Amino acid sequence: MSTRWYANPAAREFVAAPEPRGVLDFHRSLPGYAPTALLERPDLARELGVGRVFVKQESSRFGLPAFKLLGASWAVFRALSARAGRTEGGWQPDTLARRFAGDPDAPVLVSATDGNHGRAVARMAARMGLAARIFVPEEISPRAKEAITSEGAELTALALPYDDVVRAAADAAQADPRSILVQDTAWEGYTTVPGWIVEGYSTLFAEIDTQLQDAGAGRPSMVVTPVGVGSLLQATVRHYRKLGGSQPALLSVEPESAPCLLRSLEQGERTSVPTGHTMMAGLNCGTVSLTAWPELSRGVDAAVVIGEEDCRRAVKDLEELGVDSGPCGAASLAGARAVLEDPNRRADVGAAADDVVVLLSTEGRAATPVEPPYSG
Repeated sequence: MSTRWYANPAAREFVAAPEPRGVLDFHRSLPGYAPTALLERPDLARELGVGRVFVKQESSRFGLPAFKLLGASWAVFRALSARAGRTEGGWQPDTLARRFAGDPDAPVLVSATDGNHGRAVARMAARMGLAARIFVPEEISPRAKEAITSEGAELTALALPYDDVVRAAADAAQADPRSILVQDTAWEGYTTVPGWIVEGYSTLFAEIDTQLQDAGAGRPSMVVTPVGVGSLLQATVRHYRKLGGSQPALLSVEPESAPCLLRSLEQGERTSVPTGHTMMAGLNCGTVSLTAWPELSRGVDAAVVIGEEDCRRAVKDLEELGVDSGPCGAASLAGARAVLEDPNRRADVGAAADDVVVLLSTEGRAATPVEPPYSG
């Protein structure tokens, strides 16, 4: 039986692998790049009993309502560069697109998704003039499916849990030599592309560093990250657990339907869990990514699980505060509440009245709509 809480008092002693160079410059070179907003919300600071609260609002990243294109774009660029015969440097996205134009054996990008990642892969395929095949669980919303097909991708919906959909996408990619699997979870024999996706997320944290400095807030005391397979959290750990870094408390948040990280932390080993239905569709994953686990197991201060009503309330409250956040993004606020409003948990993470808390809101309401009324 899983609890709803796990704490690791040794997490800030961990030193993570260094972040890559060149990712931010790559993203800056893409049309439509702009840093997403970091919104300060004093009302939340007063509620949570901390000094300042900032929400990183990923409701419009390269025109998509979620952060995922940061990882997908870098991974697709690196994978296509490798397919074209160069692994480091020498290519630009436009020259790569020309390299494959009109080629009957041009790569086909394949991925499985709960929605946002697959749409990002499909968007990159369209930008590069390539085909995309995206596999999804049948239960994701019709709007999420339509968003993927609107990018020109071929959609395959399967009446299977997310982990099984990932396996189906991997099998399909392996059966077609043209295919490149662009998946954000790693397993034995498949680690390179997921690693590139994690690298791509480093841009988000570089933006936060600059934005906090501009706001006179310095470095964060706590960073709250929603968790699916753990790739974004792995990027969080790498950024804030680097040698000589600021060492804030790192809090992960998962839905009750899919507490794969919390269960793994409790067991002391990577453990799969059955998944159920949740409005936090992008977090409904049953297994932590293979390559993320070693860093998450050592570098995360605490993990918390939230319920559907906790999340629904957070969506509503953020909307009232002028923050565009879907359920996966609002999970950060629900998780922060579950910790900072509990004296014992607050003590476990060393929270103080002058803390600077950053909530990662990973998607806007357009990604996973929750229509009012926000109850029932």
